[in-house]
Amino acid sequence: MKNRLRELRTEAGLSQAALGELLEVSRQTVNAIETGKYDPSLPLAFKIAARFELIIEQIFDPQQS
Repeated sequence: MKNRLRELRTEAGLSQAALGELLEVSRQTVNAIETGKYDPSLPLAFKIAARFELIIEQIFDPQQS
């Protein structure tokens, strides 16, 4: 699934490790989501959206892979 996580994380000045800590996941999980190798669970997608004050659809595009 295509997403804007890397763009949003970079704009916020966060490293993958820092974002992982905020989301309570590993840096590797953040990397896997950013590269499209892993689709987050629904609870994690909501956490990500809340962290960036966006709705899920503004971050993740299920129509593109």
